[in-house]
Amino acid sequence: MTATVRAADLGDLPAVIDVVTAGRLLGIGRTKAYQLAKDGRFPCRVLRIGRSYLVPTREVWALLGYHDDGTRRPEPEEG
Repeated sequence: MTATVRAADLGDLPAVIDVVTAGRLLGIGRTKAYQLAKDGRFPCRVLRIGRSYLVPTREVWALLGYHDDGTRRPEPEEG
């Protein structure tokens, strides 16, 4: 099952999210997300708290090109 996340939903997320949720937002599956986090290769910062891998939500937003207010930055033009 694939869930679609709307920009409006991003504002409902807590300050940190688990690596599975972050992976889903980035189009990465559960197993690959954990593997990347464990290897230190997840596309944004991962915090290791006890046995949990947590990702700062703002860093996922930035990676996706969203501002804190939920607006998306324009894609850079190639030229």
